Amino acid sequence: MGRLLESVQPGVLCAFDFDGTIAPIVDDPAAARIPPSLLRRLAALAEFTPVAVITGRSVEDISLRLDFFPEFVIGNHGLEGLPGWEEREKQYRRDCARWVRDLQSALDSGVYDPAVWVEDKTYSVSIHYRQARNAASTKASLLRLIERTAPAAKVVDGKFVFNILPREAPDKGDALLQLREATRAPAAIYVGDDVTDEAVFSLPHKDLLTIRVGEGPATAAEFHLSDISEMAAFLDMLLKRLSEQLLQA
Repeated sequence: MGRLLESVQPGVLCAFDFDGTIAPIVDDPAAARIPPSLLRRLAALAEFTPVAVITGRSVEDISLRLDFFPEFVIGNHGLEGLPGWEEREKQYRRDCARWVRDLQSALDSGVYDPAVWVEDKTYSVSIHYRQARNAASTKASLLRLIERTAPAAKVVDGKFVFNILPREAPDKGDALLQLREATRAPAAIYVGDDVTDEAVFSLPHKDLLTIRVGEGPATAAEFHLSDISEMAAFLDMLLKRLSEQLLQA
């Protein structure tokens, strides 16, 4: 707890993944929402200190689901929304459009489980297989398909999803470092739940505190919450600490 409290200081950057972190994972990604109890706390936190949401969803998609106003909204695993990303927009669009076309053509052949679907995020692509009859065999066949159709892409494995990004695209770790530079934050706290969040968890910065939500494979995160149900208490701790510091100032 001491290490955690040390990180909570005026100006600390508080960054969160979305799905599985501040919004429960659901079978239909379009139905994902932040529970009211967390929404109130996140809105209050954004009044005290810089808050960022760094997600695999597109900025357009995630902006419809937040219902509060974080200072930063970063989409496509760190690719979209960072300063200067527009310079690479045209090439990313072309690459992803080609991947979507080729992947969808393969899925339309009837060889793959019909529950598999492609999500076009404009600057990255996700292939979802959460509802496939045999997740293990579907995962293996999709990985082979991606290797054929997008051999030059960066592929990030997630929870029943493959995320396909341009090889040189920034990741969540790059995004957090840029946001810290932009805010001049003296410290940062990052909370996530997935393989894509390991890019932040593995950053070698002593003034960065990392928290993984849920059990999973080996992680570089320093702390963990058992599941999203513990997020409210965690946010309450942040709010209490920040409000105490404000009174002492």
